Amino acid sequence: MLGVKFPRTGISTRALGLVISTIDKIGYFGIFILMILESCGIPIPSEIIMPFSGYLVSMGRFHYWLVVLVGSLANLVGSVIAYFVGTVGRGFLDRYGKYLMIHKHHLEYAEKLFYRYGGKIVLLGRNMPVVRTYISFPAGISKMNFMKFCIYTFFGSIPWNMFLVYMGVWMGEHWSIVADFFERLDTIIIITVIMVVAYLLLFEAREEHEDI
Repeated sequence: MLGVKFPRTGISTRALGLVISTIDKIGYFGIFILMILESCGIPIPSEIIMPFSGYLVSMGRFHYWLVVLVGSLANLVGSVIAYFVGTVGRGFLDRYGKYLMIHKHHLEYAEKLFYRYGGKIVLLGRNMPVVRTYISFPAGISKMNFMKFCIYTFFGSIPWNMFLVYMGVWMGEHWSIVADFFERLDTIIIITVIMVVAYLLLFEAREEHEDI
């Protein structure tokens, strides 16, 4: 599809059947529930949920902006749940996170970004795979201003959802290609995150150099 043969991981494709079945059966409510779960740290990628919903937009079953709105509101609800789980404390997440399917190394990565960049990473991180799912936990742990957290979360989620839904609309009848793409998605996510973090570190280093 992209001209590059990324290795297959099989991780994201496990969610394909669940996503397709849920959205096909209960429509917008299915999108809402799945996106809430994704924002709580459950491994049901929005990178599958929203493009498939976009495909249904191209079929005339859904409306583009309503899908974006439902997805963004669900991101807010799920992130608020994760935020309040975080307020219980890091000890709780270390002890019970595995039962909630929260990966410790992902949490630690999100924590490092949050403590380095503060609240703005809540806004920008909504457009970064993996980070978008876990950033709410350190925000809760640090007791970030709740209203600010909600505003950053909702408006930060919109561009990502717009992009993913449009991708599904653009693919249209070629939806079958998505299955092959998402088998390699996890590797693409890792590469993307590395590139974003490298950019942020370079930007920060340049700012520090200019301040000297």
